[in-house]
Amino acid sequence: MFGYKPLNKLTRIGEFDFRWGERTYVMGIINVSPDSFSGDGVCGVEAAVEQAKRFVAEGADILDIGGESTRPGSKPVSEEEEIQRVVPVIRAISAEVGVPLSIDTYKPAVASCALEAGANMVNDIWGLKRGIEIAHVAAEYGASIILMSNQREEPASSIIPAVLADLESGIEKAILAGVSESDIIIDPGIGFGKTVEQNLEIIYRLGEIKRLGKPVLLGTSRKSVIGLTLGVAEDDRLEGTAATVAIGIATGADIIRVHDVRAMKRVARMSDAIVRRL
Repeated sequence: MFGYKPLNKLTRIGEFDFRWGERTYVMGIINVSPDSFSGDGVCGVEAAVEQAKRFVAEGADILDIGGESTRPGSKPVSEEEEIQRVVPVIRAISAEVGVPLSIDTYKPAVASCALEAGANMVNDIWGLKRGIEIAHVAAEYGASIILMSNQREEPASSIIPAVLADLESGIEKAILAGVSESDIIIDPGIGFGKTVEQNLEIIYRLGEIKRLGKPVLLGTSRKSVIGLTLGVAEDDRLEGTAATVAIGIATGADIIRVHDVRAMKRVARMSDAIVRRL
C-alpha cells in the first residue's frame, strides 16, 4: 500500500545533525500572531518561552516561530510589525532551549533579523514565489530553508503534478541563490489553495513527492481538511491530526509540524516502530 523509502541523508541545522530516514522529527508550532487559525497564539515573550520549554520537554526537535497568521483571509502585517513580534521571542527562546529554531516567514527582512537573533532555518510558505531574495538570506547565514507548494494564487485541477512543479522550481531557485542542496526541505503545503480531496490525495501519494530527493515536511495539524472531513472544530481535531500524521509518516514524511507535541510525538514513535524497521 505504502511506498516508504528512507533518504539516508544528513542536514545540519544549527548545532544538530538531522539524519533523514532514521526517525521522524517533530516541529512544534509557536504562533505569536493574535489571529492564528487554531486559536493557539501566545502573547508576550514570557509565554512564548514557556511554551517552547514545554514543547522541548514533550519531545520537539525543532520550534517554528511565526508572527503573521497564514489562515485564509488573514490580513498581512508589515515587515516592521512582524520583526517586532518575532525577534524578541527568538532571542529569548534561543537562550533558553537547545533545539533549532525556524522562522515562519516569506519576507526577506524578517528572515534576516530572525536568523541574526538566533534562528537556524527559514520556513517560506510561498516556496520562493514571492521572490528569491529570502533564499539569498538563507544562503548568507548558512541556514536551511523549507519550500512549500502554495496554490492560493494558482488553483490546480491536477494536484500532484502542480505540487511537483512548484517544488522543483523552488529547489532550482534556492540552489541558484546559493543554498546548499543538503539544506533544502520541501513541504507539499496541506491547505493553501487545495481542495479537501486534493489534500487527502497528497497525503496518500506523498511517496511521489519524496522522489524529489529532499526531506519532506508535512503540516496537517488541526487543518481544515480534518475539520471538513470529520465535521469538527479547530479544538477537536487531535484524532484526525493523528491519523494524517501516521499515514504521512508511512508514505514518507520526515518532519511533522504540529500544535500538540506530546501526543504527536507518540504517534510518530509508534509509526516509526512500524515503518522504519531497518
